[in-house]
Amino acid sequence: MRWLLGSILLLLIGIALQLGLLVYSMYALLGVILLSRFLARQWIEGLTADRECNRVVAEVGDRVAVVVNVRNSSSLPVPWLIVEDSLPRTALTQKPARLKVEGRRIQLAQIGPHGTLPLLYQVTCQMRGYYQIGPLMIESGDLFGLHRRYRILTEPQFVLVYPKVIPLVGYDLSSRRPIGEIRMTHRLFEDPTRIAGVREYQRGDALNRIHWKATARTGTLHSRIFDASTVAGATIVLDFHQDTYPAQGEPHRSELAVTAAVSLANAVCQLGQQIGFVSNGRDAADRIRTEGWKHEFRTRDAAQKDFGMEDENDRLQPVVVETQRGVEQFQRIREALGRLELTDGLTFSQLLIEAASRMPRDATVIAIMGDVSTESAIALGNLRRNGYAVTAIVVLQGGGGSESFGHASGTRFLDADGMVDKIGRLIAEGIEVRHVDHEAAIGQLCSEQLVR
Repeated sequence: MRWLLGSILLLLIGIALQLGLLVYSMYALLGVILLSRFLARQWIEGLTADRECNRVVAEVGDRVAVVVNVRNSSSLPVPWLIVEDSLPRTALTQKPARLKVEGRRIQLAQIGPHGTLPLLYQVTCQMRGYYQIGPLMIESGDLFGLHRRYRILTEPQFVLVYPKVIPLVGYDLSSRRPIGEIRMTHRLFEDPTRIAGVREYQRGDALNRIHWKATARTGTLHSRIFDASTVAGATIVLDFHQDTYPAQGEPHRSELAVTAAVSLANAVCQLGQQIGFVSNGRDAADRIRTEGWKHEFRTRDAAQKDFGMEDENDRLQPVVVETQRGVEQFQRIREALGRLELTDGLTFSQLLIEAASRMPRDATVIAIMGDVSTESAIALGNLRRNGYAVTAIVVLQGGGGSESFGHASGTRFLDADGMVDKIGRLIAEGIEVRHVDHEAAIGQLCSEQLVR
């Protein structure tokens, strides 16, 4: 635009001063500018593209193959073109990187009339997460560099990488629960409000146990089976507030917390017990739905900046997977943990107040925390005083394994990250505390059972 205005101004000056050579030069320059502007627009508007990914869900360590084809539907050749398939910048620059790219996702090339430009690369998923692949950004322009055009050719695709599951030692013992009490072999007390199933009538069954609908349908007497009125299953409450995980320990501590949560959920599901999940983190899919992404930008830098995640989050809605039984329950929790992101929304104490009504009293509350504030310890203590069975797992920055704290296993402390006083707050509230500082320690969480 500045070149065009300058040329018009010089043309007017040449006409006013009757400078024929200047007028001729400005006519030629205006012609070049207008022709370049027209060609730059025609070149980029004739381009289309599509992308294919060989998978949309993956495990840690899997490779995702991406194939992008840029096509020129115009009869005009495109002399130069910069093609870039966008990936989250933080996932590539973080140390260690969450994604590792092999191949060329950025390319400078030219396309002939009705030609095709292939873009092939592979992404290795080194950490769990919900990653955006694309959109495809292209940049082109005239041969003189006077006009540049930018376009977004494809919508993004998303790949969910599941968190790693670590088997817990002893989880396959049917009489054990991963954290908390052992399950009673003989059901001394049953809850008549919780029907577990139906069986044929046995001598001595009370009349109030008879299932009359099943009896009428089959023609033989059937009795109801009730669940035992004892604590069973767990609700995992994960603190994922960004202030809980200092930058010097990231991303190891937050990823360790997620791995511990998904491993415990898997262990409880293997026992056929109810399991649920609550967190104050942010769901990446929910973030994308609410924030969206733009389609047009003036520069490639502006596009890349917009594709990044917003640092602040004023949404206070927790991520909740209701506590219940079911073969699909673990998959729901694993997907939620795969998409979970650190946020600055609810604090852990606020989360417990918000989610207390959604947590059943017949399930152990397993709190996984990166830090222990006074407010958090009091909030967990209040849950215990209200009748919940509560266990806390503190994620440390590094050290020597898994340790159990409490009256049943002695008082042994680790002076890591100033955790002595912090763990003492939980013990003072009567809460059993364990800690993990590396992945191997997660497998030992169930090795020491608290029998009550």
